[in-house]
Amino acid sequence: MRIYGSARGGMKKRKNKDRWGNRMAIVGITLVVFSLGIVVNVKSASMKKRDQEYQEREMLLQRLYDQEVSRAEELKEYEVYVQTKQYIEEVAKQKLGLVKPDEILLKPVPKN
Repeated sequence: MRIYGSARGGMKKRKNKDRWGNRMAIVGITLVVFSLGIVVNVKSASMKKRDQEYQEREMLLQRLYDQEVSRAEELKEYEVYVQTKQYIEEVAKQKLGLVKPDEILLKPVPKN
């Protein structure tokens, strides 16, 4: 009977070691899952911040794009104006000092 008794004692030690090993495995798995949760949370926060920065940049670029579109429209209107007779006459008067044949040019007399 002693053989059975010592065999039983060995079984208890083995079961205790198995229980201890199982507990350690559960604790290890729990720590790994907890660590993954923390990493995911930190990465999520940084991605939200980056997303907000991208949205702000997108709004800025959209405003710049709208300004350039309106500027392009103004340039098209100016291009049409530059090709008119009125513009040509205006430039001729201002820059070249030319007058129409039926116009009289009056120059002020300098005061001395």
